[in-house]
Amino acid sequence: MIVCVPVGSDGAVDPRWGRAARVALATVEDGGITDWHEVGVEWDVLHDTGGEGAHHARVARFLRGNHVDVVVANHMGAGMTRMLGTMGVTVELGAAGDPRLAVLSAVSG
Repeated sequence: MIVCVPVGSDGAVDPRWGRAARVALATVEDGGITDWHEVGVEWDVLHDTGGEGAHHARVARFLRGNHVDVVVANHMGAGMTRMLGTMGVTVELGAAGDPRLAVLSAVSG
């Protein structure tokens, strides 16, 4: 399973999913993280470029292109939550602190 989580410059879960500068893609197998890599997505800079629909499409392309099954985030807007649900991506909100622990917590329950 591929899990995506926004990571702030301090290394903690970035509370701004749609405005994250970078995200981590974690491969989770048998209850553990087997691969972790961080990607600069620049959604903080791109968020207001081209309107909400364009930004949602940008996020959707990234998630599809990386075969993401689950998004772990602190918060996201209702429109983004709906879109991810329509895509079949599970959304786990309320994450904070260590992003690796947040990923493991989200997929363990």
